[in-house]
Amino acid sequence: MSKYGVMVMGPAGAGKSTFCASLITYLQLNRRSAFYVNLDPAAESFEHQPDLDIKDLISLEDVMEEMKLGPNGGLIYCFEFLMENLDWLTESLDSLTEEYLIIFDMPGQIELYTHIPILPTLVKFLTQPGNLDIRLCAAYLLEATFVVDRAKYFAGTLSAMSAMIMLEVPHINILSKMDLIKGQIRKKDMKRFTTPDTTLLDDDPADIGRKKPSSDLEEHSADPQDKDALMSGATFKRLNTAVAGLIESFSMVSYLKLDCTDEDSVQAILSYIDDCIQFHEAQEPRELAEEEFEE
Repeated sequence: MSKYGVMVMGPAGAGKSTFCASLITYLQLNRRSAFYVNLDPAAESFEHQPDLDIKDLISLEDVMEEMKLGPNGGLIYCFEFLMENLDWLTESLDSLTEEYLIIFDMPGQIELYTHIPILPTLVKFLTQPGNLDIRLCAAYLLEATFVVDRAKYFAGTLSAMSAMIMLEVPHINILSKMDLIKGQIRKKDMKRFTTPDTTLLDDDPADIGRKKPSSDLEEHSADPQDKDALMSGATFKRLNTAVAGLIESFSMVSYLKLDCTDEDSVQAILSYIDDCIQFHEAQEPRELAEEEFEE
């Protein structure tokens, strides 16, 4: 019997736990069952208490103290320990029926989604037929405020694409915290960010406010501590253009928009998750009209 789940990922501060809480609240109000799994050993407070918490298995604070590791090294150690104790997951998830949506709340350390093979191994374990056999969807959140600075937007998009390639499961990308950029981005401009392309670099407002070096020599001799000088130079622009071109050439990433304060927005995202995991075979994803999103 298949189970259904969504793995909520993204960089720190993207609103992963807030989205998980909004999703659980919506499911409960609509008489659907949710099983909340916290896999972030650094998380401290929750709107909904997790049904399963990695901190019951291993504590990041204890790891940092006993192993003399920093936060990132400690988190990697916690996940390596989890991979050695997967029975802890199996014992709690094996009895769940197909009525549940299992929500995995993941950490914000980008290393887990880019070049460390821990998460792909975990995903294969969760989705393996004959074992837990979870129909799993990955939801990668990127904070919508990144669209104001195109360099951050494309760096975040590159991380999202890396996660898509590494995990090899149905995947949706989400611009979260849409409520924070109302009034900053015009409606017609916001549509451009749902499908990244290199033309977004042509009118980067962050470039306007940065100091421009008067010559290539000035750029190369700039103080390494002077962030504005380094980020306004031709080398930085070429790097962003190369990253944007790579993303555009793969043509893998597109975004949905999320406002956790809007129930219709949460419902729309859930419909895409349900479609990815085939929770309702006849259901189509729900498109959210622009006027419902932006004033």
